[in-house]
Parts: sequence; C-alpha cells; structure tokens
Amino acid sequence: MVFYIAFALIYKLYLNQFDTNRLEVDTISEKVAHQTVGVINFFGGEASTYHHDFEPSMKIFFKEKYSARIIEGCNAISVIILFAAFIFAFSNGLKKTTLYIIVGSLLIYILNIIRIALLTYALYYYPKHEELLHGTIFPLFIYGIVFLLWILWVTKFSGYAKRNIEG
Repeated sequence: MVFYIAFALIYKLYLNQFDTNRLEVDTISEKVAHQTVGVINFFGGEASTYHHDFEPSMKIFFKEKYSARIIEGCNAISVIILFAAFIFAFSNGLKKTTLYIIVGSLLIYILNIIRIALLTYALYYYPKHEELLHGTIFPLFIYGIVFLLWILWVTKFSGYAKRNIEG
C-alpha cells in the first residue's frame, strides 16, 4: 500500500509540471502517441500524430482520418504503478522483485503501444463499435496482461505460493 501511494504521488507530482489549461501534454503520453504511430507505420499503415487544438491530448490520424486520441490515462503509467505495487506486496528478495517489476513494466508499456495501434486501426474500420472496442475489449487486453503477470509472479517467482502450501 505504501509503495502504491508513494509512486502514485511521484507520478502526480510529475503530471503537475504540465499546464493542462495551456493544453500541455505530458511527455510520456506524447512519446506513447509517437511510438504508436511508429508501430502503425512500421507495419505499412499511414499514421501521424498532432497535438489536439482544444484539449491536452494527442490526435492520431490513420490514413488521414482522425481515428484516436491519446490522453494521460492512455500511457499505462497508472497501470504499471498498480502492477508494481502488487509485485512489491508479494516480494521475495529485492533483486528478483526489482527485475520482475522492470521487465513486467516494459512489457506492459510495449503491449500498451501495440494495444493503442490496434485500437486506432479498429476504430478506423469499425467506428460504430467504438464503445465496445475502447470500453471493453482493449481495456480487457491490458488488464488481462497485468493479471497474468501477477499470477505468474505469485505462482512461479515470488515463492509465496510455495510457502503457503508448505506452511
């Protein structure tokens, strides 16, 4: 709990550097938008990103059509903090815990960019299904990955499951 509060507070302090009244987008969200466009373009898509004119977000255009936007909540940092807090709660040695948090966080970050790229693609071709795609399927993807990483940690790496069976 202390881990979560501390890192959530650090993240909040980071976000407070950006003036949303002046439509400033935090650096991480901006980077996620650019990396998402990079993934789309790498696979033959035609994507670009621009600062939104009326809100602190990044617009993603796919085939010259505004298809998605990246806001602070899309950058997966809050999800990574939640992931790391859980891992820390079931830690078994600083080195192993730190390594798992770093590897897991990178995996979540990369899969989140892929998730946004796929969502951008899906929203371009299936705009009528935006609520289902954005509200259900794609959040399930990222939270499903986090859940699987938690299960893997508890059952294979933390030693917690073994201690409870033996003890």
